[in-house]
Amino acid sequence: MTSPPADYRKKLIEVDLPLDIINAESAREKSIRHGHPSTLHLWWARRPLAACRAVLFASLVDDPSAYLTDTEEIVIERAKLHDLLGRLVKWENSNDPTLLAAARYEIARSVARSKGETAPTDPAAILDYLNRQAQPIYDPFCGGGSIPLEAQRLGLRAVGTDLNPVAVLITKALIELPPKFANRPPVNPDADPLGMTVGKGKQAKQVPWRGAAGLAADIRYYGRKMRELAWAKIGHLYPTAQLPEGGEATVIAWLWARTIPCANPACGIAMPLLKTFQVSKKAGNQHWIKPVVDNESKTVSFVVQNHGRDVPSDGNVDRNGATCVSCGNTAPLEYVREQARAGKLGEQMIGIVAEGNRKRLFLSSTDEHIQAAVSAKPEWRPNGKFPEQAMSLRVEGYGLSEWQELFTERQLTALTTISDSLQEIRNFLNQDGSEPGYADAVCTFLALAM
Repeated sequence: MTSPPADYRKKLIEVDLPLDIINAESAREKSIRHGHPSTLHLWWARRPLAACRAVLFASLVDDPSAYLTDTEEIVIERAKLHDLLGRLVKWENSNDPTLLAAARYEIARSVARSKGETAPTDPAAILDYLNRQAQPIYDPFCGGGSIPLEAQRLGLRAVGTDLNPVAVLITKALIELPPKFANRPPVNPDADPLGMTVGKGKQAKQVPWRGAAGLAADIRYYGRKMRELAWAKIGHLYPTAQLPEGGEATVIAWLWARTIPCANPACGIAMPLLKTFQVSKKAGNQHWIKPVVDNESKTVSFVVQNHGRDVPSDGNVDRNGATCVSCGNTAPLEYVREQARAGKLGEQMIGIVAEGNRKRLFLSSTDEHIQAAVSAKPEWRPNGKFPEQAMSLRVEGYGLSEWQELFTERQLTALTTISDSLQEIRNFLNQDGSEPGYADAVCTFLALAM
């Protein structure tokens, strides 16, 4: 093992870190949804931003024992760095200019110390110094872009690569596109060319467009326009929900169940397959669906309930097989798969989730909603078979082998309609005076949003 050079200075990460607060903030990030980069696009191995920020900072900042000799001074200085790092990893402080300036100064101080120089103290001069003198951060497997993003936040140059084109696109959207178009006014005709409004009420004031605010304003504007274009074409496929007490509500989701024919010849109904009959376990808003069997027509319908004692604990399907909700006959799992592979895997709407006043509404499905869903006819389908050894895909055992089979007809219609509208949005951007590169950026974010 090669020994470090004689003039090597130990970094903070090699000596001591406030791990408890770093771990706590990293775990807390999973519940943060508003404004977090994870909402841009799901990535299965995204690294917590708090951990990335802490590791980068502590890997670049000298431990006080590297430049101090007095034990008491070392302890005091290390405590200051721990306090700074503890505040730095909190999500609320992610963009605090004062805190980031302090963190960048500590990094610049360590870089300058290694070069026998004195670090600047002005925030702008510190950024310039780090850009010229600090080692760039390289991430060869950038994934969701957490490490390059946090390197940029700390004022460092960052280079990320990945073999997966989705990872490359996510990271470009996070760290490359916003800085490229920073401090520029929006191009949409509704934007105020004089600047943006910050603050509320009496504190509201107009300031020049700064940061990514102009880009964000255009993404919102053209996103609304994209929605309007799609709604004009397929809005009839998405009816509102009629409420029992009168009025209507916007539907959030339609709930569906897969079905197969019951194995009992005397029954033969389209047997729904549900792991649970409960659709909401939230206290004060608990709901479940009750199957109602019509023996004459050999059909099953569902009624959404929120009262009574017949609350089902589990559904009618598990790892061993399924139980018919009509006759009680049990079918092994292999029978379920055989029927699916034979092309007898059906689907049935079992309920509706609508938007209420600060809560979700759970309603029984209606003929209007069922007919709206089945009337969708997509003009394009994503043809192509799954890879033979596809990771995380476990549907081949049920006869599904092509990408288009993972979607309902209405989902395909919506996805293709919205995708097609991107070209129209690009035309609007061009008409509004956008340069090609900027139009690319706006359409990239709209595609990720879709």
